[in-house]
Amino acid sequence: MNLEKLISMVSRLFFLAAFGLLGLGFIEGVANATGYTIITTFQYRAGRLVEFAAVLLVFVIAMQMRELKAELKSRKP
Repeated sequence: MNLEKLISMVSRLFFLAAFGLLGLGFIEGVANATGYTIITTFQYRAGRLVEFAAVLLVFVIAMQMRELKAELKSRKP
């Protein structure tokens, strides 16, 4: 497995994880507003889950920009 495929797979994984955390954060926020909780194991609030999702998305953006830079560099004559 070469580095480009590994970076692509990690990028996809982080992207899906970020949207999963974002969705879970919103659901947890709605549940907390009604007096319930979904996440009892980790004790993270909804805002903290959204922060984790944002951090993962920053890494995805950085990896995508790295791939784009390499692609543009290889196309230069």
